[in-house]
Amino acid sequence: MSENCSKKKCLTSSLGIIDIFAPKTNWIDKIVVNSLSGICLVTSVALTLIMCAVTFFRYVIEGDLYGFEEWVKLFAFWLYFAGAALGAYNRTHVSADLVNAYLENGKFKQFLVFLKNFLTVGSCGIFVFYGWEFFYFGYMGPLGTGIAIPMTSAWRIPLWIGYIAVFGGFVIMLYYFSRDLILSGMVLFGRKGK
Repeated sequence: MSENCSKKKCLTSSLGIIDIFAPKTNWIDKIVVNSLSGICLVTSVALTLIMCAVTFFRYVIEGDLYGFEEWVKLFAFWLYFAGAALGAYNRTHVSADLVNAYLENGKFKQFLVFLKNFLTVGSCGIFVFYGWEFFYFGYMGPLGTGIAIPMTSAWRIPLWIGYIAVFGGFVIMLYYFSRDLILSGMVLFGRKGK
């Protein structure tokens, strides 16, 4: 690889990545990443403002903001799962990836990377299923009829508004983890570009 080649560009050209995964030209990635970045920005600012308001009311006015915990939980759900999906897109998810650090390039390392990605996709797929069940329970209620929908106690916010962030975050993570599985499979089975 040439020294003038950026890291992402070199990785893309050396793996022979299908154009659908190219970050600059893929309109799906642009929409998803910009939306997730916006959600992270808005929710982090909202959480900061809420905590500042709570501190002001509690220590300056010596009062209390009734039900602020419900808003904090809701924004925290959205911030956490939008950030997790962005981490999957950027390949910066938390992992104990000793394979890349200690093994030299070769078929064994490629196999272990593929196995890691396969297990990640499998476990994320399970979480997508349970995330859907979680959202559906909150949306349709315990009876499954749309009656008695679970809500917060103070502000009466339907719980499914927070639960959909869990399901959506896992779906987006599954998409990007599947991308990594496909790419590692291409490398392992010799379908990379020259």
